[in-house]
Amino acid sequence: MTITSAPVSAPPRTTALFRAAGAALIVAFRGEDLPEVLHWGADPGAVDGAALAALDAASARQITASALDEAWPLTVLPTERDGWQGRPGIAGTVDGAPLLPGWRVESVESDDRGFALRACADGLVLESALRFDAAGILRVDHRVENAGDAVVHLAALDATLPVPARASELLDLAGRWTRERAPQRRPVAMGSHARDSRRGRTGHDAPTLTVVGTPGFDDRTGEAWAVHLAWSGDAVYRTDRLAEGRNVLGAGELLRTGEIVLSAGEAFAAPTAWFAWSDRGLDGISSRFHRSLRARPGHPRTPRPVVLNTWEAVYFDHELEPLIALADAAAEVGVERFVLDDGWFLARRSDGAGLGDWAVDPAVWPEGLHALVDHVRARGMGFGLWVEPEMVNPDSDLARAHPEWVLAPSDRATRTWRHQHVLDVARPEVAEWLLATLGALLDEYPIEYLKWDHNRDLLEAVHAGRAGVDAQTRAVYALLDELRRRHPHVEIESCSSGGARVDLGILERTDRVWASDTNDPLERTRIQRWTELLLPPELIGSHVGPTQAHTTDRVTDLRFRIATTLFASAGIETDITRFTADERAQLAEWIAEYKRLRSLMHTGELLHDAVADEGAALTGVVSEDRAHALYRLTREATGEWAVPPALRLPGLDPSRTYRVEVVRALTTGHLLDMRPVPWVAEGSVTLPGSLLSTVGVRTPLLAPASALVLEATVVA
Repeated sequence: MTITSAPVSAPPRTTALFRAAGAALIVAFRGEDLPEVLHWGADPGAVDGAALAALDAASARQITASALDEAWPLTVLPTERDGWQGRPGIAGTVDGAPLLPGWRVESVESDDRGFALRACADGLVLESALRFDAAGILRVDHRVENAGDAVVHLAALDATLPVPARASELLDLAGRWTRERAPQRRPVAMGSHARDSRRGRTGHDAPTLTVVGTPGFDDRTGEAWAVHLAWSGDAVYRTDRLAEGRNVLGAGELLRTGEIVLSAGEAFAAPTAWFAWSDRGLDGISSRFHRSLRARPGHPRTPRPVVLNTWEAVYFDHELEPLIALADAAAEVGVERFVLDDGWFLARRSDGAGLGDWAVDPAVWPEGLHALVDHVRARGMGFGLWVEPEMVNPDSDLARAHPEWVLAPSDRATRTWRHQHVLDVARPEVAEWLLATLGALLDEYPIEYLKWDHNRDLLEAVHAGRAGVDAQTRAVYALLDELRRRHPHVEIESCSSGGARVDLGILERTDRVWASDTNDPLERTRIQRWTELLLPPELIGSHVGPTQAHTTDRVTDLRFRIATTLFASAGIETDITRFTADERAQLAEWIAEYKRLRSLMHTGELLHDAVADEGAALTGVVSEDRAHALYRLTREATGEWAVPPALRLPGLDPSRTYRVEVVRALTTGHLLDMRPVPWVAEGSVTLPGSLLSTVGVRTPLLAPASALVLEATVVA
């Protein structure tokens, strides 16, 4: 279906069906009025124009008592002017009067996957696009331009889509530092409900996604509708369930009072909202997001290297010889990238000073970093460096020279957080200084990787006299874009006190995220599972930490820590020079297996399934051709069964036969069975995929903080 028109004529009235990858969008175009989405979800199959027109007629809103005297549409940008009494899609003021535009659609362009329109109203121009990608992700974009003389103060520009009444349960994520992305569920309540994030960054407690679904939807079953906002600043995720019979799911940038003021000729483009529908539970939602991300031109294509990061190995105690020894130990076990963390620059002996002074400290490194960098590269590893460019310590040469560069009200200082303030990157001179300073480091040293940290929320963020989160976020995006343009060989990790900036806005400019500052494997298992709801494993950094986690003090077995890093972009973050020969051998075994399996884990479909025995969790990945699969059964706490129920292995081809083997190098030794499970003791079992996925196999009784890793390979 294609609708086009010149701006002077009204588009025709018609109903159109757009589709991709089993998902569909049915939209009623009504001449000059904004269109209405009649359906978003399952593809109805072959439907002709007459049937679509009949659907439009059958979907006409009933006129009820105590309501408007005529039917009203739920448009793609609903407001009170349409009759909508939920949270508006667009809000603000024009010269102090409420912004209630009467849009007139001037043109629509479309193809099989979606449409874009242009509409005008009272000196405003709206450009909206709703379009599927090949993975069935529906991306919604809105842009408003002030084409008149009046000043427009914009308060909201949200992306919304209707969902059916059967989507009556809601799941989103919450959390805190070292406990990011903790799931929470509740009924979808009547009324308009908004989940605001005012952190100035995505936040440890960010919703990440809002998912609504049929009652009891879970990993593999149920119908679900989800939205994610590709944005790294303040955000709002919203649901509207009104008695008038329409339910809405949406998200948008949270705009502070006076933040977006459009003078004549100025425009505001809202962050893109990614919508996904699934008829096979949360894994179906994840599958769409993962396939969409992997199709990006800038998605990492090379095998994700095994990293050693120095933070939990040495903290701020930087000395050349111990770091040389650490690099040697890393190379011996198979590490491919060595990252020097915080502590290398001027006056940086603690987190209380030095941020902003991005020059190698001659007191610690009298000859610069060359000796370490050269040694790392001579051992066959790439070199990476930690930076935190958006921040500044008050105790720094930069802050003393340029106090006006701090993102804060002009008349007073703001409170520090981790002994630091935020630089106002939206000031052109700050952005240029950062580009030059970082560029000098990248020019002097053969750095292939930057761990880009961001260790505080933005509070009282004022830029040029206005709320400044939007300007700061867009300026950071521009800084990263320009840095990547000038240094295209450099990969960047988004770290933000761990996992406080995990979103698809920052991942347009970076190559992985640091999911959390905790390397406690029991905490990490849960954090990674819910990070996987949005991101595929190759974008999620996960490291083997020390025996005793520095965030929880919990002591865990090395092989369990190893198993936790499996479905991720893997690495090490502990002083392995203190490891025994046996522990180093275990690391070497794991790294060899990781290198053998990473092409499967970083391209296959990620799977989860409920395990009948409480306290256990199953994560798996299956290749696109269903010939190869890997599963990790993790036990977090004791369960109710003395003999665990059979474990089903989802995702296999029921018509093929598989050999299932225990991957010993990735499996912990803490099994509580008095007698071993026969097939596990023998090392393998061969069964049809139909039986493995519906009946399953017996597994050992695992101790808490242990894991069993199984590999399935087609034999017939």
